[in-house]
Amino acid sequence: MSKFIEQPRYSCALGAQQSIVAIKRAVPILHSGPGCGTKINRLLGQGEGYAGGSTVPCTNASETEIVFGGEERLKSVIEGAFKVIDADLYVVLTGCTSDIVGDDIGQITGEFQTENKPIVYVETGGFKSNNYVSHETVVNAIIDQYVDKFSPDKSKIKRLVNVFASIPYQDPYWIGNLEEIKRILEGIGLSVNILFGEKSDGINEWKTIPNAEYNIVVSAWAGLGIAKHLENKYGTPYLHFPYLPIGAAETSKFLHQVAKNLNLEHHRVEYFIKQEEKRFYSHIERTADFMLEFRYGIPRRFYTILDASYAVGFSKYLLNELGIIPAKQFIVDDTPEEFQDSIRNEFQHISELRAAEVEFSIDAGAVQAKIKNDERKNRALILGSAWERDLAKEIGADLLIISVPVAYRLILNCGYAGYNGGLRVIEDIYDRVLDTYR
Repeated sequence: MSKFIEQPRYSCALGAQQSIVAIKRAVPILHSGPGCGTKINRLLGQGEGYAGGSTVPCTNASETEIVFGGEERLKSVIEGAFKVIDADLYVVLTGCTSDIVGDDIGQITGEFQTENKPIVYVETGGFKSNNYVSHETVVNAIIDQYVDKFSPDKSKIKRLVNVFASIPYQDPYWIGNLEEIKRILEGIGLSVNILFGEKSDGINEWKTIPNAEYNIVVSAWAGLGIAKHLENKYGTPYLHFPYLPIGAAETSKFLHQVAKNLNLEHHRVEYFIKQEEKRFYSHIERTADFMLEFRYGIPRRFYTILDASYAVGFSKYLLNELGIIPAKQFIVDDTPEEFQDSIRNEFQHISELRAAEVEFSIDAGAVQAKIKNDERKNRALILGSAWERDLAKEIGADLLIISVPVAYRLILNCGYAGYNGGLRVIEDIYDRVLDTYR
């Protein structure tokens, strides 16, 4: 029996085009039907990067390519992209039509690779997976086809790490989150390849991936496949921190774990953490009177309709540092079954005294119905997407938009990770509460 899924919070495998857009001076080349890239950009995109949005080269495969094959058309589009777009990296991605037809994109792209062109190909037919999975596939393809070939020296550089955290654009706050993670890791003495966004050195930084002493995965599950691939390929060990650290307590825990694994200088690490915690809590202390007096004005319980990394991170922070009680938590990123037990365990030990109930569901429409029918939904905070706006109005809840689609807010470099992100969470929650307070 078929099932209608309402409001999925991720895209098909071709959504990995946004991961390419997030690399400085990189351009995706789509071998797909017309409109595929535009639909993905409408769901995931705020900003077009160097060559994203409507500027992405595409074969716009039609009936002719489906009947007779589209290899020649792909070759023509690649040649045109090299002439028109001055980029450092070109990545060919396939849509459903070309994968069904069976076009040999490896052969077409390989002709350019033999000429030492900076080009990579990946089969990302939409039906194969979602963009969480294909993000890993694309990153691994760039490593295998480009980095491995053009990296001049693969010897290890002491204290250099690669970070795999927020998936660009799938996480609307990826820029701010990656910038904060890079900042705090540098603060304890590391050199950081963040790989995506303005704080990255673009493709030159990617070439140093093999030189890293360690890989750090800050995610419930997405990105682990990359770290395991690099471990097999270059012998680089990895550290897995299974959620986004938000606020002082969890960020300090994250840094202590990194410092222990990499055997960093204890004095420097502790000094940085103490300074950051002092700054973090000083902001809370100076507003303590207001926050205490307004205690009964903030939401009593919260729901999350988020991916696993955000759901765990926010739940720990809101409960343990702000004192808001978790209601049922919903994870909507199509988490692979092999990771679900470890995520459930995080919610079972969300604090020393409390556990939280969690449900994995890709049907956000069904999730909204369950929240609507919850007898204890009054005075709640919903952490979700723009699609929860009507639900929040209907049940009198406050809404903080965390996941795609965002629709009702503009995001430049805002992020929720780390010490700075924890302060931003407080600002944003009180902003929404005060706006609706009566």
